[in-house]
Amino acid sequence: MTLISVSFFSLFLQIILYAIVAGGHRINDCPIIAQEVYNPSPGKNSYIAASYVKYLESAGARVVPVIILFPGGGASIFSSGYAKAAGVFYRLALEANSEGDYFPVWGTCLGFEQLTLLTSGKSLLSHTNTSGVALPLNFTKEMKDSRMFKDFPEDLMTSLANEPLTENSHQWSVTTPDFTANQQLKEFYRILSTNLDGQTEFVSTVEAYNIPIYGTQWHPEKNAFEWSHAYIPHSSAAIKTTFYMAQFFVNEARKSLHKFSSQEEEQNALIYNYQPTYTGAKSSFEQMYFFD
Repeated sequence: MTLISVSFFSLFLQIILYAIVAGGHRINDCPIIAQEVYNPSPGKNSYIAASYVKYLESAGARVVPVIILFPGGGASIFSSGYAKAAGVFYRLALEANSEGDYFPVWGTCLGFEQLTLLTSGKSLLSHTNTSGVALPLNFTKEMKDSRMFKDFPEDLMTSLANEPLTENSHQWSVTTPDFTANQQLKEFYRILSTNLDGQTEFVSTVEAYNIPIYGTQWHPEKNAFEWSHAYIPHSSAAIKTTFYMAQFFVNEARKSLHKFSSQEEEQNALIYNYQPTYTGAKSSFEQMYFFD
């Protein structure tokens, strides 16, 4: 995987101490989102693109980096530390949600691909011409029943359907026929949107029917926070897309009452303990957090 095709499996793990009661439901107003750290290859620093952190912070969340040992190579969705950790967290999420413990999970780009593998038990990826292109979303009929887009303003939904607002940085996709032909994927996920690379139709946005698991093959965080490529959209509607997507997932995290065992443990885990580095002149990301 090249830097531009890599994304992260954003996993909600823990959330801190304070919760309020709203309308009879307990709501956590201090959500913390766990973000897997990516290791590009042996001997090189692991990193998180700062845009992912800013994206979640913009909607009122804080971020904890999850640092994992990667046994070399790129971020394979089959055998890497990334894949193994994603598998553990995915199983924990299924178990927690089945017991009524709200545990949201989000996958972007590579994370979306990882989710399809974890759910189906097999790789259904096909090569697509989607490495560096912005596209409008082709919404499905199921979008009308979605949790993800329920609170989006009508004018933004119109823009998403007609303007190239969603940035794609991937070389692999799950085609719509392959997705719908797989019984596990078909029964687990509601397809909210598809896209075309010119010839091949692929699935671009999903949400699980019954539990809070979500995925986008496109990058909602890039519109507002990445500037290294001309194909990243920065229009007013594109920026609104970033913030409405962030707001949706952070609000999902507010429904979980997980917490750290102490305030000290929480403070030591936060991304605030690390400093981002400007990398825009030499990478696909404007800023990155590096981890030894």
